Amino acid sequence: MNRILILDDDRAILNCFETLLAQTGRYETQVLADSTLAADRLATGQFDLVLLDMDMPVVHGREVLSHIRRHHPDVAVVVITGVGDVELAVESMKLGAFDYLCKPVNNERLVTCLDRALEGSRRRGELHQLQASGTAGPRFREVFKDFVTQDKALMRTLGDVERIALSNNSVLIRGESGTGKELVARAVHQLGTRAGKPFIPVNAAAFASSLFEAQFFGHERGAFTGADAARPGIFEEADGGTLFLDEIGDVELSVQGKLLRALQSGEYYRLGSTRKREADVRLISATNKDLEREIEAGRFRSDLYYRVSISTIVVPPLRERRGDVELLAYFFLDRYCRQNDKAIQSISEPVMEVLEAYDFPGNLRELENVIAGAVVLETGPVLGLSSLPAHVRAAVTHTGPRAPRDVRRTLADLEDEHIRAVMSYTSGNRSAAARILGISRVGLLAKLKRLRIEAEPSAAERAPGA
Repeated sequence: MNRILILDDDRAILNCFETLLAQTGRYETQVLADSTLAADRLATGQFDLVLLDMDMPVVHGREVLSHIRRHHPDVAVVVITGVGDVELAVESMKLGAFDYLCKPVNNERLVTCLDRALEGSRRRGELHQLQASGTAGPRFREVFKDFVTQDKALMRTLGDVERIALSNNSVLIRGESGTGKELVARAVHQLGTRAGKPFIPVNAAAFASSLFEAQFFGHERGAFTGADAARPGIFEEADGGTLFLDEIGDVELSVQGKLLRALQSGEYYRLGSTRKREADVRLISATNKDLEREIEAGRFRSDLYYRVSISTIVVPPLRERRGDVELLAYFFLDRYCRQNDKAIQSISEPVMEVLEAYDFPGNLRELENVIAGAVVLETGPVLGLSSLPAHVRAAVTHTGPRAPRDVRRTLADLEDEHIRAVMSYTSGNRSAAARILGISRVGLLAKLKRLRIEAEPSAAERAPGA
């Protein structure tokens, strides 16, 4: 059974939580009222999760949480706060808490939250084991199959996506239109603990003030003219799963307060009903706006910003990943040739020169549309300049022929290829490969780990003194 430490200076609350969790039959619990003893109790190493009250004397919950993250990173933390301490709760999630609940705590919501936190911790442990064994990746490669990139900055961002997904944090995805923010949102959902639950994407800019409650919370029959049947809202449809609010920066100011209250409490009323309902929703938002500037201009609430941006992912524009243009162009060429039953074999050098020099203000979406249109127009086996839109051709000043493909390869590309060739030549013998490469065996191991190349040590390497 999962082992839980309940830490709260109020003994009545400790007794209440201990009794509730014991009744489930799924947890082993210990309680602690003195926060000064928290470090010693945690040092026993016997807990999977800590249910932590933030407002405690002497040693504050913030200090306990920081200690857990530093010394017990695999222990999940769920925070309990007062209703008026939302800023403190958001801060706790940035410090590494899985989620927070406001007092008084709903029993069913507490158990659901604990189960999600424990599942996230379990999956994080699996990922660490996979990474340590050098076999991490197959599950994630499927999730990231639509991310066509060799850009190292974007690959680091995708690594952040994996880690953020295993929390329950609200996520803000920032980036220009067309950069693939919804793809990132779906990846966060698919890698997280809610993967089997609904993913509900919504354009938040469509929330008109007069229609927001009916759209977001749903309505009962007869709630307004034309409401001939009861309908659930998108908040209810996302219960247990993920709600993706695209273009959250365009939400009307009059709607933002209602949205914030629902996100903080998880409670809502259908329009035309007095029955309080609850929804357990993970929020992912996206924006192409500078929300800090919107806050300064009075067009976006700072409290909503803090609530939606506990974790932030920045998706770079295509002009900052020019090395991906050729990869993406051929990816889209293959897709649209199949869709249009075309047999275009390649993209001409002049076309590629134009594509790599063009800034693509519409990013990946614009590149995809350019290739899709060009495939329809092209009549030969090679995609030529005449098939490109006139505005793309006109926007590019030619500076001479593009360097040949082999010259455009980076030193890192050449090093990676050479290491793979030497490892193949030595049949995976790392000591022999290190001698040929002129580096230490430890240095080679580090490079092999980066390249995710597996190699079994030879008999000679396994021998004593090898």
